[in-house]
Amino acid sequence: MTTQIAHARKLCLSLLTITAACVSALPASAQQAPGKSFVDDFDKINRGFWYVSDGWNNGAHQNCTWSKNQVKVEDGALQLSFADGKSKDRNYLCGEIQTTKRYSYGTYEARIKAGTGSGLNSAFFTYIGPADKQKHDEIDFEVLGKNTGEVQVNQYVQAKGDNEKLVPVGSKADEGFNDYAFIWEKDRLRYYLNGKLVQDVTDPSKIPSNPQKIFFSLWGSDTLSNWMGRFDYTKPAVLSVDRVAFTALGDKCQFPESIACTLN
Repeated sequence: MTTQIAHARKLCLSLLTITAACVSALPASAQQAPGKSFVDDFDKINRGFWYVSDGWNNGAHQNCTWSKNQVKVEDGALQLSFADGKSKDRNYLCGEIQTTKRYSYGTYEARIKAGTGSGLNSAFFTYIGPADKQKHDEIDFEVLGKNTGEVQVNQYVQAKGDNEKLVPVGSKADEGFNDYAFIWEKDRLRYYLNGKLVQDVTDPSKIPSNPQKIFFSLWGSDTLSNWMGRFDYTKPAVLSVDRVAFTALGDKCQFPESIACTLN
């Protein structure tokens, strides 16, 4: 993704998504302390823990409106969907959730099946930005619809990105569940795919430092075809999340298969 596209997309996210979340989530004073270790198997959506985006989009590049109706739990997994549906000036609806708390150094893990469709983006990431009176920091896993055989890893430090790397999944990310994880430390950031180390960042200038919220989203674009593929909607798509966990540094791993158990 080019720097210009990345900056525009993330600036819109900070000004729209985060602003709206802050209105409906916890008081600012309650959000400052980093969140504790947790695991969520999505038997239900805990509305005190998760904020469901609803009623806006992140800018001209996004061709769908976030809708709470595109977020549900079914068959023991979180389901974020992309479907046709008129809302304001958009012809599609899409789903996103984010934590109400911020999280700091530790292990972040999610078991995900990506959505199917060129022009779609299935994302698991952490983010904080200007609406939270913080610099833009971010850590990403993104499956781009043009090629679901790869996942893009990336991070932003004070709004500076250009750290993209495409990693082969070994299969199609939209045909089955895969385990995505990153271990974030002050002087090191490691990305894992199905338990295998795929990116190891040790340059301090490329490692975020601000506590961030955890996001899952499925969205589309008519304009970012070079990055996400030409948008070609044929039927509704679904991003499924079987589990998400965060293990703070020094804490016990949160579930037996956790990469935090393997490495400790």
